[in-house]
Amino acid sequence: MARTHHTPADAFRELVRDTAVVGGRKYLFDRPLGLDKLFDHPAVRSAYDADEYIPYWADLWPAALMLAQVILKEPWEDRTPPGEPLEALEIGCGLGLSGIVALSRGLRVTFSDVDAAAVQLAASNARLNGFHDFETAAVDLRAEPERPFPVLLAADICYEQRLTEATATFIARALAPGGLALVTDTDRYSARPFRWLLEQAGLSVTVTPTKAGEPGNRAKGFLYRITHPEG
Repeated sequence: MARTHHTPADAFRELVRDTAVVGGRKYLFDRPLGLDKLFDHPAVRSAYDADEYIPYWADLWPAALMLAQVILKEPWEDRTPPGEPLEALEIGCGLGLSGIVALSRGLRVTFSDVDAAAVQLAASNARLNGFHDFETAAVDLRAEPERPFPVLLAADICYEQRLTEATATFIARALAPGGLALVTDTDRYSARPFRWLLEQAGLSVTVTPTKAGEPGNRAKGFLYRITHPEG
């Protein structure tokens, strides 16, 4: 059953400001301090009991840095319609770094996550970096997408095996004809069926090695470049 969550504000009362370096540019972001306390909050425990949900969004994961690097280098001008911004949906946005980098490349981003608290913090982080033209949405990948997007962005969304099939199905339904989805993963075992599931849904997929690529974070993984063959 599809459902969204909202981690209460008193579960992460204190935020710490960090910096991520992508392509030599610094991006600021706030994140909750004290993840152990966050995970022990009664509301978080209740969400796990009801839906096996854990707010992993509260930390910056290596795959998000990998995706940010990819977004920075992508030739978006080749896909941007004349006189209009190119629309992108960031799936499982977490702290919002990948979407913020996409904003810096001129895309119009909708930050989405299953947790409304993550969406709110991602929006705050976008404003922290000087961006204001974006949308937000609480989205459960197990639900039908409201509309298709020409660009989908996601990092580390197959972190649990039970989510991999739902994620592939959502991407197949949310990617517009002729569209492009960029997904990064740190070679989690749970993501192994991901490519096969996408291809079974009629999408074209190429998988290439990638890495975070900045000092202090050399994590390695894979980039799934997914295209909708129609269009």
